[in-house]
Amino acid sequence: MGLLIGMDEAGYGPNLGPLVVSLTAWRVPGDPRDSDLWSTFDAIVDQSGQRQPSHLHVADSKDVYSPARGLLRLETAVHTGLRLAGIAADSFHGLHSQLCHPAPHPLREPWHTPADLTLPRVADEQQVAEFRDDWSACCAAHNVTLTRIASDVVQPSRFNALTRQADSKGVALTRISLELLRSVWDPDSDERVLIIADKHGGRNRYDTFLEEVVDGQMIFRLQESQSCSRYRIGNTEIWFQTRAEQHLPVALASMVAKYVRELSMELFNSFWCQRVPDLRPTRGYPVDAKRFRAEIANTQRQLNIRDEDLWRAR
Repeated sequence: MGLLIGMDEAGYGPNLGPLVVSLTAWRVPGDPRDSDLWSTFDAIVDQSGQRQPSHLHVADSKDVYSPARGLLRLETAVHTGLRLAGIAADSFHGLHSQLCHPAPHPLREPWHTPADLTLPRVADEQQVAEFRDDWSACCAAHNVTLTRIASDVVQPSRFNALTRQADSKGVALTRISLELLRSVWDPDSDERVLIIADKHGGRNRYDTFLEEVVDGQMIFRLQESQSCSRYRIGNTEIWFQTRAEQHLPVALASMVAKYVRELSMELFNSFWCQRVPDLRPTRGYPVDAKRFRAEIANTQRQLNIRDEDLWRAR
């Protein structure tokens, strides 16, 4: 058996709301480099979304979700994956605590305390349960196990601190991602491991950052290029790849990250729209974030909410 891990993020570009990094870890038969989970799960998942409602739409989160398209496809697939990994959460706070286990950073922001969201928001729980049973049966038939889904939800104050420390937004993302990875990956493992992550911006070299988390293991560079940077550490290969969502473990990680960020933004927008008349919600991206920030400025001062807790400086 081998271990196949996919990683991705959501919310790297916005000024408002969290950065969310997520991973999915799968135990697969044989060498994980030979594993094609799209083929394995062809009866359950579909990259195109054209086989709805008989299949789950699993792909890059940008292809599955948009405000115009709505949350249904994203939430149905994510909750099915969560159930497959043994996570059953009926609230945002419950989901946060299970995804960020064993040491979730507290949600201290006023839009998170004491407010919460009941889950799922729009997905049908009976449909999720049926999809989960079918996916579980398919896993059993192919000797595949989804062992873990994990996330790090980085709120603005921590993101700002990590970015200042690194003097680079991109370096902060890489370190956050590799720390999350180490929560599920042992570089000394005897089993074969393949880790696939979306590339972080335009970076081609990752070996210096891997050195920070592998406890002195030798790192062998296999490839460093614009399309893919590959490294070997013991029995592990790590790929930082453009369009990594073409691999199912990365696609599902992308969707989990997007889902958690959208839930967090729902709480954020609800908090401010209840306090500022006629305020339009925001997705947090730079141009609209400036509009939103200006419109809440007076209320922010009245509530003594620090810019550090609200606004991501980079």
